[in-house]
Amino acid sequence: MVVETGGATELGKIAGSVRFVPESQTPLQARIGRLARLIGILVPALSVVGFALGIAAGEDTHQLFLAMVALAVAAIPEGLPIVLTITLAISVNRMAERQTLVRRLPAVETLGSCSVIGSDKTGTLTQNRMTVERIYTGGRAYDVTGTGYGTEGEILVDGHPSTIEGDEALRIALTAAVLCNEASAVATDGQLAVSGDPTEIALLVAGTKAGLFKDELEEKLPRTAAIPFDSERRFAASFHGDGEHSLVFVKGAPEQVAAMCEGALGRPALDYQEIADEADAMAAGGLRVLAGAYRESRGATPSADTGDEALGGLTFAGLYGMIDPPRKEAQEAIRGCRDAGIRVAMITGDHAVTGFAIARELGIAGPGSNVLTGRDIDLLGDDALVEAVGETSVYARVAPEHKLRVVEALQRGGEVVAVTGDGVNDAPALKAADIGAAMGRSGTDAAREAADMVITDDNFASIFAAVEEGRVAFDSVRKTTAYLLAGSLAAVIAVLASLLFRFELPFLPAQLLWLNLVCFGIQDVALAFEPREKGVVERPPRQREEGIVSKALWERIAIVGTLMAAALAVFLLALDQGVSLEEARTIAVTQLVVLMALHVGNSRSEHLSILAKSPFSNRFLFAGTALALAVHVAALHLPATQFALRFEPLDLETWAVILATSLSVIVAVEVHKLGRQA
Repeated sequence: MVVETGGATELGKIAGSVRFVPESQTPLQARIGRLARLIGILVPALSVVGFALGIAAGEDTHQLFLAMVALAVAAIPEGLPIVLTITLAISVNRMAERQTLVRRLPAVETLGSCSVIGSDKTGTLTQNRMTVERIYTGGRAYDVTGTGYGTEGEILVDGHPSTIEGDEALRIALTAAVLCNEASAVATDGQLAVSGDPTEIALLVAGTKAGLFKDELEEKLPRTAAIPFDSERRFAASFHGDGEHSLVFVKGAPEQVAAMCEGALGRPALDYQEIADEADAMAAGGLRVLAGAYRESRGATPSADTGDEALGGLTFAGLYGMIDPPRKEAQEAIRGCRDAGIRVAMITGDHAVTGFAIARELGIAGPGSNVLTGRDIDLLGDDALVEAVGETSVYARVAPEHKLRVVEALQRGGEVVAVTGDGVNDAPALKAADIGAAMGRSGTDAAREAADMVITDDNFASIFAAVEEGRVAFDSVRKTTAYLLAGSLAAVIAVLASLLFRFELPFLPAQLLWLNLVCFGIQDVALAFEPREKGVVERPPRQREEGIVSKALWERIAIVGTLMAAALAVFLLALDQGVSLEEARTIAVTQLVVLMALHVGNSRSEHLSILAKSPFSNRFLFAGTALALAVHVAALHLPATQFALRFEPLDLETWAVILATSLSVIVAVEVHKLGRQA
């Protein structure tokens, strides 16, 4: 029977909500955008200032136009888009080696900026291998030994083995668990070949430990109909019969199943409080709790279409407490997140008590941590929710719309939010988050399509590894950007000075392009391969408003740019000594090439001395710097580049002067680093 189609179906509603979630801009995109706007404002402003200076000085219009072109070329770091793409691509490759596949390149750095990770529980923080540890039926509690999907283990009551032959309540409770079940399990050599939902597999495994097998039971009591589990109904049902007898088995949330019952196995009357207390006790121990019920009657088996009539007057069969063991590596990763200043929040559909117990074991929640349920979220307005999420570590019994509201509230509170998920219902939150991470093994196509990256092993530890790689990626972007901006500033100052003090342009536009795209371009790409620095994970997350270049690096750019421009006094000295303009410009360009070759060593660390890092620890940079110098030296002697770039060969004495004056850039940066640490 078709009751809804298209957008009116549950999947359609979720698809609709995903469509209306706006595409979020990553922090890196926002920072690059701010830098691009800054450069976009400065370049026209500098051009206007330069043109005004030239007109006031009575410069030739042709010469002035050439100067403005040179100024624009100098101010724009043309190699930056290239090096950004290469830097992020390198990080994508590193992340792939650590079980993380990035679907959108700008997302590489976002995990490194995140301040909150909202993680699903099952399969991500836990092993997703449910095991029944406790059964409550007939007024007695049973312990189930054995772990995982192995058939070894037994059922104990008061420490002594119990069998279904002498325990009717246990037999019926396990029969309900095995027959009201969509999973399958075939025993071979002490292990089960299983398929299906881990929760239902766990119930089948518990049944096999008592000698109850689904295929054998269904031969005696064939299934005639079923009602699948639904998050709104919160129960599933199966109908069985042999023509003379009929049975209905129900499995679901304890409070829902208990409300459908009129009696209880082995008890004189149904005690709702007793069931609730036992369920809470199991949940407080970190167990996921389900309840089972049944009804037996004579005659034809009722069908699923008879609704409440078929599902009324049930007898409560028992409670099943299952543990999904936390991943050990997840516990270590959560500690690492805490050290890195990242708050981890658990977002689960489980009972609040169960979720909180697991969260405490994993180190996500402390004794006084808040827990918000889906009902609590419904009662909170947007402003109240923003305040509440700042103090909450566990969200339980949440629906897709609740998860989306939590993500949006965290973002309004200024957090950079990463979210994990695997189901269709996680898609809206995955898309709305600053970084959505879908599960590769258990994830649906809808979740992967909405996410920015895919965790191939469904492991929270891999998410933490991606956080580390994201921070390394941002460090690389920051270093290369600062490196290029220092060279651009030096060229801008030199061009403006030539206009202000009315001396010849030290660079031609083509020569500046040569510097930016060839000489500097080789080194800044190699700088992207710089190994991660110690302590990168222990740093606090970056604030959203923090720029791509830090305050300390802006200071360093100003110092280095000014120093490099001042070092071009060699250009004026050469003109004063009577060398040709072409040779003097060759000296100026070469001076900047050598200065930047030395400064790239300074740029390997924002804080550490150049002497603290071996030049061979980044072999790409060592080779790239040598290549950049070799390419430039070759350009000074090759006829084609001499003609195109107006270069002339330099003698050894000139090279010695250039090298001696260029060493000043290392001294200046070392002094600045020491001053910053003081």
